[in-house]
Amino acid sequence: MSQPRFIPGHDAPTRSRDTALLFAARGLDLLIVERDGAMHIPTGAELPALAAEAHFLGALDGVDCYAVALPKDTEPPAGMKLVPARGLYTQVDEVLFGIVGRALATAEWDITHRFCGHDGQPTVLVPGERARRCSVCRTPFYPRISPAVIVLITRGDSMLLARNANFPGAFFSTLAGFVDVGESLEETVVREVKEEVGVELKNLRYFGSQPWPFGRSLMLGFTAEYAGGDIQVDGKEIAEAGWFTPDNLPNLPPPMSIARQLINSFIAQVKARSTQG
Repeated sequence: MSQPRFIPGHDAPTRSRDTALLFAARGLDLLIVERDGAMHIPTGAELPALAAEAHFLGALDGVDCYAVALPKDTEPPAGMKLVPARGLYTQVDEVLFGIVGRALATAEWDITHRFCGHDGQPTVLVPGERARRCSVCRTPFYPRISPAVIVLITRGDSMLLARNANFPGAFFSTLAGFVDVGESLEETVVREVKEEVGVELKNLRYFGSQPWPFGRSLMLGFTAEYAGGDIQVDGKEIAEAGWFTPDNLPNLPPPMSIARQLINSFIAQVKARSTQG
């Protein structure tokens, strides 16, 4: 078995950070270098002061990767600029985009937990794990991960897809929503679907998961079958929804997304059935 391209880690190695990739984030924006008409992640040698304070993320193809939060008043150095990290989604491969997501979450955690929310005292880094701990009451603080569900609803050879009113681009996707306090994942799927499109479900099954940096969420994918009810969009999050077959598809989400993986998996099943028939 080949070695994975990215090997995560917490404790920084003792070697120089000059050649390491430095993922410098401000909110959901990432600092990049423009060179030869392409975008690149800056190295530690290009940002030595920031590299010294950065958090080790792991190694990509043997190259160390670090994350650091950019102070709000920091101007990008010459030849660099801040870009919305979401815009990198279709411009870099899945592995690199996953590291960008780790960096965004790590930078946010580091800058928002410098002080304890219980007693206001400074926090200190905990060796060996991604955590800060209050220097007085010892309360630990970890990067926040918000679980969310995403589900593809099918009916025969059709699937229910919807267009979210708040998403950029006029594409149709699967339904999704964040898990509420006290809910199981299955209860969240049923509630979100009922709220957004008004239909009932049966045969709910787990599909897979994908970390998603925008919302600091972990997307947990499901499939389900239509059990009844007419489509009634909520008019708030969902602008329109309908049933689509593999031969009549709207604009779809990018291939790396778990939404597209759900859709592609169902299309493959339908085509396999038609071939066997």
